[in-house]
Amino acid sequence: MVYQLEARGIVKRYGHVEVLRGTDFTVEAGKVTALIGDNGAGKSTLVKILSGVMPPQGGEILLAGKPISLSSPSHARELGIETVYQDLALAPDLGPAENAYVGRELVKPGLLGKLGVLDKKKMRTEAFKTFTAMGTDVKDMDAAVAALSGGQKQSVAICRSVMWAKGLIFMDEPTAALGVRQTRRVLDLIRRVADRGIAVVLISHNMPEVLEVSDSIQVLRLGQRVAEFTAAEATVDQLVGAMTGSLELSASTQAKLGDS
Repeated sequence: MVYQLEARGIVKRYGHVEVLRGTDFTVEAGKVTALIGDNGAGKSTLVKILSGVMPPQGGEILLAGKPISLSSPSHARELGIETVYQDLALAPDLGPAENAYVGRELVKPGLLGKLGVLDKKKMRTEAFKTFTAMGTDVKDMDAAVAALSGGQKQSVAICRSVMWAKGLIFMDEPTAALGVRQTRRVLDLIRRVADRGIAVVLISHNMPEVLEVSDSIQVLRLGQRVAEFTAAEATVDQLVGAMTGSLELSASTQAKLGDS
């Protein structure tokens, strides 16, 4: 299956406030797609819908061209959709390996497994394989996550998603509050994730980083997708202009958005 997730005409209201007004969004395997917009544009709501946290009130979601209904985050995970939240959702007292398997713990075979004895060695080995393959500097699979640097914690959260994602990972502000060196490692890690054939959706307010690491950029404003860019051909001024409404879109771009 060619992994492509597409949202068409998504609508979501909170009372009388229409947060998403017929929003479209598309991601493809092996690509980093940036989702940008000013505060209140509808980014978080769209991600929550596409990760199964909440249902839309209109529109449809298609996976590989077939309509799907995401009933819960666990259902989304079953379909290969993982999310790295801004707060990372890591257990600080557990090590990287244990965090990677929270809710998916492996038990020993035979009677010990029936008694619920965890196979910590296998979990540690499998986690280490992924962390090493992704080129992270997290080597100790047992050290408490609380003792790791900000960049290492981010790496743990991303690698955990890579272990389980079959097709798509949402990353919400993955470089927020990181230093220059840690940010560089995380951006490199994002590209390595895409190179494994996984679709990555990057939500970020850092426009230079968006242009550097993304393949394409989709802009939300007032609950609608208002622009799409190829990252290699876009500028920060264009992105900011699309987000704020000050960019005059070309006739071809307007026609493309009108047809989507």
